[in-house]
Amino acid sequence: MKNVKSFTMPSRVLHWVMAVMILAMIFIGVFMASTVGSDYYRLVALHRSVGIAILVLAMLRLGNRLHTPPPPLPEDLPPVIKVGAHASHILLYVLMIVLPLVGWGMLSAGGYPIPLWGQSVRLPPILPYDPMLWAELRSAHTLLAFLLFGLVLAHITAALFHGLIRRDGVLRSMLLRASLDPISQESHGD
Repeated sequence: MKNVKSFTMPSRVLHWVMAVMILAMIFIGVFMASTVGSDYYRLVALHRSVGIAILVLAMLRLGNRLHTPPPPLPEDLPPVIKVGAHASHILLYVLMIVLPLVGWGMLSAGGYPIPLWGQSVRLPPILPYDPMLWAELRSAHTLLAFLLFGLVLAHITAALFHGLIRRDGVLRSMLLRASLDPISQESHGD
């Protein structure tokens, strides 16, 4: 096994909370697309609220990552895999921020009110009313959601590759129980 340090506890908690939220959003989006009636409106309200929560947490997570860089990848990992890992993480962060903003912009351009958590909190529109822009943003939101879904699948596949095939400590470095492992005693920031 390689000597891989663990992510800090805040990094791990943010990762797993957001992982659950993003997977929930994927399922909510699928159910939304195939539902009509009052259930549809409940799903839309939930989708909006969770999307804004993901945006806020993604910004916190980005700040955390800039403040506390992740542990290095194993030295023996091929350079092409290292480049792919870094590129996919950058794209994940971009999508976690851009996708909710596109959704917010889409609702704004459609002239829809944007209530969160009931009617007590409303987001202001970030774009002017424009039905053509709404249609373009709706298509972009759908495309970006599919891209995020594919990237999440690739991310899960890579994690399983590191955990089950390479057994190089990369997966363990992000697990919430990583602090119990001897390898994480060298962890930075925990």
